[in-house]
Amino acid sequence: MGQDILINWSPQETRVAVIEQGVVQEVHQERTLERGLVGNVYLGKVSRVLPGMQSAFIDIGLDRAAFLHVADLLPSIAAKHAKVKPELGEPSSDTSDPALAIEKQIFDGQSILVQVLKDPIGTKGARLTSQISIAGRLLVYLPQDQHIGVSQKIPPAQREALRQRLVTLTESNGGFILRTNAEDATDEDLAEDIAYLRKTWQRIKTAASTRPPLSLLHEDLNLLQRVLRDLVDVQTQSIRVDSKEQTALLQQFAKEFMPATLEKIQHYTGERPIFDLFNVDEEITRALGRRVDLKSGGYLVIDQTEAMTTVDVNTGGYVGARNFDDTIFKTNLEAAQAIARQLRLRNLGGIVIVDFIDMSKDGHRESVLGEFRKQVAKDRVKTMVGGFSQLGLLEMTRKRTRESLAHMLSESCPACEGKGALKTPRSVCYDILREILREARSFNPREFRIVASPKVVELFLDEESQHLAGLSDFIGKPISLQSESAMTQAQYDIVLL
Repeated sequence: MGQDILINWSPQETRVAVIEQGVVQEVHQERTLERGLVGNVYLGKVSRVLPGMQSAFIDIGLDRAAFLHVADLLPSIAAKHAKVKPELGEPSSDTSDPALAIEKQIFDGQSILVQVLKDPIGTKGARLTSQISIAGRLLVYLPQDQHIGVSQKIPPAQREALRQRLVTLTESNGGFILRTNAEDATDEDLAEDIAYLRKTWQRIKTAASTRPPLSLLHEDLNLLQRVLRDLVDVQTQSIRVDSKEQTALLQQFAKEFMPATLEKIQHYTGERPIFDLFNVDEEITRALGRRVDLKSGGYLVIDQTEAMTTVDVNTGGYVGARNFDDTIFKTNLEAAQAIARQLRLRNLGGIVIVDFIDMSKDGHRESVLGEFRKQVAKDRVKTMVGGFSQLGLLEMTRKRTRESLAHMLSESCPACEGKGALKTPRSVCYDILREILREARSFNPREFRIVASPKVVELFLDEESQHLAGLSDFIGKPISLQSESAMTQAQYDIVLL
């Protein structure tokens, strides 16, 4: 199955669309002003050591000093790795050794190589570590360590064989961790990643010895470069970029680090915007909605919550099969393909619960489950699909790799606060009447004035006028109305005059 990658670049943002069989499968986006610092390597300068907190403030050239805890200091990390618990095979977390106290390891004014673990948040500075790690496509390189590890998400039976392959390829020169997506990688793939990571580390070391303190020595790859590292594979037919300058930069990066991809990179010169070739913008707009229509007439309803994502399958207007069982079966088969695509397109992670239409035949259930697993297997992100539960629900998980499309491009509605529903005008009217009665027991104004949305005021003037007049007589105070078009349906204010 061929894959085409379209890259739309502008000074403010970079957008990438992955196309398979003429259909958008994935969308990636990076905005210039929203790029984080995580992964960046700096030559910092110790501005203050805090023995009482076993921490230090490090100046890396930002508005606020960054924070380094003793547990993230390389000598401490190395010492902990040396203290291995024989029964568990894990490093001890004991940091009580006086020799590991932070004031024994670093001092004010010292230059130190650090990497950002967490971005600055609010008044807090960035969180740092002095153990540098460089992520590649298949591996994570720990140049100051000798540990060879394998992702815990790879089945235990395969881990030792993969670790031994990695030991042979790396020749014990630096530490490496094999990532989950390297489970089926060839030795050639791994060797290419090792060479890229070591070359990157060499650049960092050279920069650290030639640049002054507070310098940025290494910045995590931008989206254009991550396209080559993470998205391109043997199925990729072309990588089209609509910027001549960025095409040249990407070709230079490919020539140095991934020469096999060089011939696939092309500068797009068509008159139409590159995303119009496959209606990518329309697909993005649809992916922000709850409902996904199927070609058969059925549809999906996708709801993303804090805890999980739910997908409900409905037959809609589909009546194409000979009987009801076949109608359900064919709708569920089409839904299985559509759901797998929507998970990738929307980048939905975590727990996913799919409510397929109930099927009475076991053969139909197995066929739908098999089709769904087949489609999900195409996903580059790690997924785990269970069977149908006793309630007929399909449970699965998909690894969170970045924010979902909805979280990147939208925010909660200020009117409904993300609930997706508003109180009716009548409900708001009754809330107002109760609030005025409560206020009248505590205060003695000359008049109460209701400031509310036009719909609420209109209801008070019409159908609810009798109730408003009755309350006015009961509290012995006049109640006036003021329409405010800027207010949402659920907003109101009660002014005491």
